[in-house]
Amino acid sequence: KKMHWGGIEKGGGLALVCFAVLLAGSAAIPTRPFFEAALAPPAGGQVWVLLVAGSSGYMNYRHQADVCHAYQVVHEHGVPDDRIVTMLFDDVARSVFNPVKGKLFNEPGGRDVYSGVPKDYVGKSVNPKNFIAVLTGNKEGLIGRGSGRVIESGPNDKVFVYFADHGAPGFVAFPTKYHIVPTQLNAMTLMRAFDKMHDEKRYSELLMYVEACESGSMFNNVLKNNISVFAVSAATPFESSWACYYNTTLGTYQGDCFSNHWLRNADTVTIEEESIAKQIEVVASQTANSTVCSYGDLSISKQTVSTFLGSKMPYPPAP
Repeated sequence: KKMHWGGIEKGGGLALVCFAVLLAGSAAIPTRPFFEAALAPPAGGQVWVLLVAGSSGYMNYRHQADVCHAYQVVHEHGVPDDRIVTMLFDDVARSVFNPVKGKLFNEPGGRDVYSGVPKDYVGKSVNPKNFIAVLTGNKEGLIGRGSGRVIESGPNDKVFVYFADHGAPGFVAFPTKYHIVPTQLNAMTLMRAFDKMHDEKRYSELLMYVEACESGSMFNNVLKNNISVFAVSAATPFESSWACYYNTTLGTYQGDCFSNHWLRNADTVTIEEESIAKQIEVVASQTANSTVCSYGDLSISKQTVSTFLGSKMPYPPAP
């Protein structure tokens, strides 16, 4: 499976790194010092998570199932609800079209991933303006909207952002209350938000996964590699990402290929031992119909997945 890595230098030059070279230094079995360095956050550092399903309507069942599954992953890996913010239209679990009311299933034979998921922003409060306000910690911009909660991260914190929806070159979509023409979050608006967070020291490092068609266009040639942001897209700037697991009983797709692969990986491996680069390698090899791409600060990929998704292990691990 082909894998693309890209970003831009401060001066604007394209930076490409071979995936095999990136992994070469992390092939050995990790030692206790590796775990201590990888698992222990910076002094006072915490993990903050923002999970967003940008679609509405029962035909988009999979996006809300993806995001609910992502919540279960980070919750079970120790990230407390007061450091997780969710945005989902929340019209699928109880849809008249859903034969299993109040439940969502992200994979065949899987568990109900909807159970216990907090809903900070639902319905029309799921929009680009609120998303940017949540991400950048703008509480004043959210007065009277949803829970009003934001990512309150600081200079030592790690931030993980996961977005699942439709996209097109240069933007990803958000729903409207009419379910017809979605509003849009364009790439440069997201880049300005990253710059603002970096300038205000709202994170030590930020990891973002995006499930959408042409999702690479949100980062390609626009994401700087000197602001400690690493982004992974389900597809290149020029190709679709794909749904998976069509369920005849539900009458819709349960998940998305890229998302289901990284979520299953997080469910089944010890993420305290797996690097982000290794997870992406595995996911890319399993995602057959689109090319998984990575952008920004490639050095972040050397860290363990648990650095951003939480850890079931104590800090540091027991000897």
